[in-house]
Amino acid sequence: MLCCTPGKYVPRAHWLDLLSFDKFVHASMFFILSSLWFLYVISRRSINNLKIIFILLACMAYGGTLEIMQATVFSGRSGDWFDFIANSVGCLTAFLIFKRKKLFLIQPVY
Repeated sequence: MLCCTPGKYVPRAHWLDLLSFDKFVHASMFFILSSLWFLYVISRRSINNLKIIFILLACMAYGGTLEIMQATVFSGRSGDWFDFIANSVGCLTAFLIFKRKKLFLIQPVY
């Protein structure tokens, strides 16, 4: 819902722009989205490489789609390549953390 909210209703804090707070928020939202989806698949004990790659790509595509929609559909919003990159970094960070913690198995589960 926050991604669809018109820009005039999103609070602005100019000093936070210097710290790239906006990009941190984007990366955090997509980190959480990816992590929750990874945790769901792990809890179902249905992990395989194809599902993990699908989740990663689906979350990244969702971030890209939201940016395109912000540029073309939603009023008072604008799409930004750097937001898409931040979204993707959040997804990739979740993937790397789960992979590092060995919560994904290299071998598929049948």
